[in-house]
Amino acid sequence: MSGFRKSIVAMLAPSLGLIAVFILVPIALTVWLAFTKWSSQTPFSTATFIGLDNFREIFGAGSVGRDFKGALVNTALYSGMSIALILPLSVLFGMLIHQAELKGANVLRTILFATYMVPMIAVALVFSKLYSPSEGPINQILGWVGIGPLPWLSSPDTALVSVVLLNVWQQVGYFTILIIAGLTQIPQSIYEAAKMDGARGPALFGFITLPLLKRTLLFSAVIALINAVQVFEPVALVTQGGPVGSTNVMTYHIRRVGIERAQGGLGSAMSVTLLLALVVTVTAVFAFARREDRR
Repeated sequence: MSGFRKSIVAMLAPSLGLIAVFILVPIALTVWLAFTKWSSQTPFSTATFIGLDNFREIFGAGSVGRDFKGALVNTALYSGMSIALILPLSVLFGMLIHQAELKGANVLRTILFATYMVPMIAVALVFSKLYSPSEGPINQILGWVGIGPLPWLSSPDTALVSVVLLNVWQQVGYFTILIIAGLTQIPQSIYEAAKMDGARGPALFGFITLPLLKRTLLFSAVIALINAVQVFEPVALVTQGGPVGSTNVMTYHIRRVGIERAQGGLGSAMSVTLLLALVVTVTAVFAFARREDRR
């Protein structure tokens, strides 16, 4: 058994070593820097321990606190809207593609997944042109039906929604594949038994498909949340956090504070807060799902 254990350790050592170097060590370093005053333009040796001062500042009533809390709210809104659109659309597309009698299902599956394979940088640049007030195709199409041009990216009321729609277009194909995988795990015998009892259409979906997709939807929601919290490219390339800070999400704000302003300790405290908020939210989602399963 000792030789077997040594072989397991030898096989796991390379991957565990990479995880430690590129994930665990940076996390530990970020947590340590969150309690220090440190400029990202100086060596780590210049960091000075200041306790909880960084956390007091980002949650305080000053300009730093207002900007941080605004970015936190924007991130929560962006994540909530993204999940609220991605999950229903992925279920809808998954149901359509999963139907064997639907013509062109394979083509639709390919098109949907192809959107996920396009780099987010390219998607952001293309959508910035689509949202153009005067030359953008979207406003031109709206003009055909009598709707005036909309300030998609230049108005605080629509800028965040515009970035959400960009994210949904890029992500929905991936989550559709996950839903299709979940649908294939539902035995057809259950549907056949339900049909024999007179169940049809909405009843089959509401009492069979949706409950048996619960775990897939839970997994999809968590992954969608993690992806949404990490949004950076569309904001950095298209809106730069504007207008009036309406798209200033956490990742972009942390970069602005930690790198552009060289306030590494303050940016690290924001990163730790974001990580803790994400862990708490995911834990709460799983706890809620377990409680629902016990009912």
